[in-house]
Amino acid sequence: MATCPICRRAPADPKYKPFCSKRCADVDLQRWFAGSYAVPGPPDETPPDDDREG
Repeated sequence: MATCPICRRAPADPKYKPFCSKRCADVDLQRWFAGSYAVPGPPDETPPDDDREG
């Protein structure tokens, strides 16, 4: 039986699958909102804006 990916203690509840509860589902959602999860992309190759005179 699969365990909750957040707390890793309880089995997953079919209602909140793959999480064990609404609390763990909300924790995961907050991590997405906060930017804790990120998919790496290609490096930014845009040259810096250096229009300063001097």
